[in-house]
Amino acid sequence: MLPRWRTARIVPVLLVALAAPPVAWGADAGLDARVDQEAGKVSAQLVEVRHHLHQNPELSNREAQTAELVAAHLRALGLEPRTGIGKYGVVALLQGGKPGPLIAVRADMDALPVVEQTDLPFASKKKDTSMGQEVGVAHACGHDVHTSVLLGTATVLTAMRKDLPGSVLFIFQPAEEGPPAGERGGAELMLAEGAFAQGKPVAVFALHSFPDLAVGQVGFNPGPTMAAVDQFRITIKGKPAHGAYPHLAVDPVVMAAEAITAFQTIRSRNVPALEPSVLTVGIVRGGERFNIIPGEVHLEGTVRTYKAEVQDLVERRMREILDGVTRGNGGSFDMEYQRNAPATVNDPELARRVQPLLERIVGAGNVKLVEPSMAGEDFAYFANQAPGFFYRLGVVAPGTTSGGLHTPTFRADDSAVPMGIRVMSRLLADFLSSYGNHSPR
Repeated sequence: MLPRWRTARIVPVLLVALAAPPVAWGADAGLDARVDQEAGKVSAQLVEVRHHLHQNPELSNREAQTAELVAAHLRALGLEPRTGIGKYGVVALLQGGKPGPLIAVRADMDALPVVEQTDLPFASKKKDTSMGQEVGVAHACGHDVHTSVLLGTATVLTAMRKDLPGSVLFIFQPAEEGPPAGERGGAELMLAEGAFAQGKPVAVFALHSFPDLAVGQVGFNPGPTMAAVDQFRITIKGKPAHGAYPHLAVDPVVMAAEAITAFQTIRSRNVPALEPSVLTVGIVRGGERFNIIPGEVHLEGTVRTYKAEVQDLVERRMREILDGVTRGNGGSFDMEYQRNAPATVNDPELARRVQPLLERIVGAGNVKLVEPSMAGEDFAYFANQAPGFFYRLGVVAPGTTSGGLHTPTFRADDSAVPMGIRVMSRLLADFLSSYGNHSPR
């Protein structure tokens, strides 16, 4: 969802001891071969879909055309998608021809207010409005790949539905990057509006593009994997005056500077040293002219944590610091503190059971263990309703490079689409075929 994962350290998963040894599930070899065959048939078409989505990105809660494309594709497969869930969300149920459990899989559809700076022949040139300003729009987080992969997965599994032992709920989610101010959206709203109305799945899956892995590699980690995402908006209030007469002012710029500096002591002096947390001020706005001390300064930023008690601590200390700084200088403050997506946690038992499936699909040497990230993912809402597994898909072609997620130079290679289709389709099919003797709980 939010900033880049470029700082994550990656090590071969076989060098890391998990809680227990992987369970050797006996997947259906015939089913695997059929998946690979069907994936080969549809890959070229879904690469073209990816090009179209990439050239026509839409911001969060504005994904009307993307949702129409997704729904039309699902209808062409003979499915009956439910649309308008969480504004532009699309959900479709594939019922297999054999008895088995219900599982769910999610892809996100929205783009970011970023001006793309790549040499891709299908690079986005689109403009839109965000927060009252004209912005570029680009799939700088790979959601075009995610949507294309899940459409391809739906195509593959639908073609072999009579042999599928169970059902798959396909979820295409808007506003994963967060809805515009004053709006609801994303996974939370989809669940509130009935995303799981057709039944609660026994497991829910999702993937995300990862520019530190090559195409053909996948990464995951058991347990906590993405941080909780909080957002704060602060107004520091003072008294304006001429810049030449600061003694007549109560300077909110100075108070803002003091508060920003003091915030950093929360991480260094209040949170336990080994407990992950981040506090970032990303917006500082104030003043209209060089020689006028303004009456207010606006701050906005994010807090990332893994534990609720750390969330509480950070918010409390922020309010205490703001109160002390502003009262000590004769000013005041308002703070809106919003808790957004909770931490994304891979169900450890599910991860333990899924690992050998991934190893069989891409090879044990291509499955990597990645460290938890302080970036956020509202897939967490789905994973709080059912055991969840969130993995990273390598998207960089050998010999090429990519900028980080959420940057203008992020690029995913087309070859990630057919690989993603194959991995996700086989993962879901193998999970269903193996579920009978090895339930995830």
